[in-house]
Amino acid sequence: MVEQLTGKVAVVTGAGRGIGRAVAIAYAGEGCAVCCFARTESEVAATVSYVDGQDGKAMSRITDVTDYGAVEKSFETASDTFGGVDIVVVNAGVSLNATVEAGDAAEWQQVLHTNLVGAYHTAKAAIPHLKARGGGKIIFIGSGLGHRGLPGTSAYACSKAGVWSLTRILAQELITENIAVNELIPGPVRTAINKQDDEELRAQLGRTEWIKSPEEVAPMALFLATQPDGGPTAQSFSLMRRDT
Repeated sequence: MVEQLTGKVAVVTGAGRGIGRAVAIAYAGEGCAVCCFARTESEVAATVSYVDGQDGKAMSRITDVTDYGAVEKSFETASDTFGGVDIVVVNAGVSLNATVEAGDAAEWQQVLHTNLVGAYHTAKAAIPHLKARGGGKIIFIGSGLGHRGLPGTSAYACSKAGVWSLTRILAQELITENIAVNELIPGPVRTAINKQDDEELRAQLGRTEWIKSPEEVAPMALFLATQPDGGPTAQSFSLMRRDT
């Protein structure tokens, strides 16, 4: 069976755990060399170790996406190691559950700085490397909260609304460069960033909502990475359901 991403190189931010780890492993399983960026050395090293154990190709870089210089350097290292970059999954993020009135202003700003400014840093640093390959894919991990927020989610919802806007604008800016830019909305996923249990999530989002594992998000990330040149761009692809 032909591996779908043979010869491709992907950068995945937040690849130490959750969705980022699952996507990195899935891409490697399809023949892609994966460059795993994250802040926690032990976690990102574990992802690389797993890929290596499956006879895949991977490297790690300790990277804080709020530091543009660090992101830029990590992309340079990734490109030097594997010969370029074709796919970028912008996944690193944090959350905060608090009302505007009760929440801490510094924590609110940190969520925006990580989720939105960090996404901008990642995309900006990626562009020269994608152009050098003649095109590629940028996949922003978005959120349904970025399209329809809920009480107590203002920091996260506003940051993800910004990511969705960035997706559409960047797609227009890069369409002539053969670089597709899309958003993937995972819906509720069992990860460390999500502190609620399944019943709490269903009470908030709808009784029929699909509460999924990180591994169940990976097929959509693979779908977006394998779209043809000239395929979809400036689009939002959601794994959420509507309550009936």
